[in-house]
This record gives sequence, C-alpha cells and structure tokens, in this order.
Amino acid sequence: MKKQPSLHCWLWHKEKAATATIFVRTGTVVTTRPPATYYMPDWRDLTYLQTGTTRQQQAFRAIARLGIVSTLQNYTPILAGTIPLAIDLPGSDLDIICEVPPAALPEYRQLLQRHYGHFPDFALTETTLQEFPTIVCSFRAEGFIWEVFGQPQASVLQNAVRHLIVEHAVLEAGGQAWRTAVRQLKQAGLKTEPAFAQLLRLPGDPYAALLTLEGKTPRELQALLPDLRSAESPGARQ
Repeated sequence: MKKQPSLHCWLWHKEKAATATIFVRTGTVVTTRPPATYYMPDWRDLTYLQTGTTRQQQAFRAIARLGIVSTLQNYTPILAGTIPLAIDLPGSDLDIICEVPPAALPEYRQLLQRHYGHFPDFALTETTLQEFPTIVCSFRAEGFIWEVFGQPQASVLQNAVRHLIVEHAVLEAGGQAWRTAVRQLKQAGLKTEPAFAQLLRLPGDPYAALLTLEGKTPRELQALLPDLRSAESPGARQ
C-alpha cells in the first residue's frame, strides 16, 4: 500500500504542474509557510464538510456511508468540484479525483465495477484529459451524482484539483460577493471555470486562463479582482 502523507502536519513546497507553479503540502512538521502562500484547507481531510453548508454536510454523510474514500485510499482520492467551494447548485455532483498508475488500471477498473456497478446510471468510460488516459466512473447513490476520475498522474496535479485550489483562493480574496456572483452566473447556465474567467476578465480558454493565477498571494489576487458590477454587466458576458 502506498504510504500517504499525514493529514495534520504539512510542509509547503513548490511543485511544477505543466507550465505553472503550485504549492503542495507534504507530511512534514513545519512552523511557517512561505510568504507567497495563502490559507488553504487540507482538501484530503474531509472533516471541513461537517461544519459547512447544508449541502456540504449532506455530502460528508454520503461519502461516509458509501465508504468511497476508504475504497479508493490507494489512489489518493481528493474531492473537487463546486461542493467543496460552496458554490454548488441543486444537482451538482461529487467529483473524486484519483491517481492511478498505468500498471494499476486493470485493478482500478475492476474495483470500480465491483463496488459501484450495481448503482443506478453506472457508467465506466475511457477518454483522454490533459493528454493522459482517463477512466471516468459515474453513478447515482446516497442522493448524489458521483463522478470518479482516474489518471496516471498525482491527484493534486490534475486540472480539477488545480482549478479547485485557484478558485478557493479567488473566493478567499473576493469574499461572499464573489461567491454569490459565481453562483448567479452558474444559475444562468455557465460552467464553473467560464464563470470565474468571465468575472476575472480572463481572455481565451477559461480552463487554461485560470491556471495562470496559481501561486498568487491574497494581495496579488485582490489587485486582479475587478469591480463585480462591471464584470457582471451584459456587455462583459462571454
């Protein structure tokens, strides 16, 4: 079994993700963080959901009842998507991001089929994301739609988690007004990353553009946050 880092003691260090630099925590005791970082939850420790929104608390109970974190523990599962950020809408799914080495792919497929194949709307598909072969498992259980993504790269380096980290930082810098604005754009039909990119006035591909904000400090992010009134105006819509 692959040794997992401690969930309680962390050391921040820089790790390259594609062409960007992100901060990753490893299981080493440390008393200070680099000054260029901001507060970031330990996304692998799901207890933050217990004291969150009603939907987050429901998600925590569903995850516990399903036992999915234990089932996938060898694959470094991380919960991503909108529910961890409290910008979810009714029907938002639970996205579980996993690291699956190439040699483990057959065993991983069998594990998903064995544990979740009996649930409604179960589907197991293979695609390519970030130029990596990806297995996507989807099903319905415990009142949620689940999507489990497996790639042969570290979970924290997969785009879903990188977007989670950036979006959390933006929401920390922007406060409740930004959380409300993102949710309103999502209610109007935009996906999460395009909604953030529109509010931030980021040109080009919104999924790639958001990753240009990795590693920025709260002060740097606050300087980038435009006036929401103009960012939300009809003329600013992409």
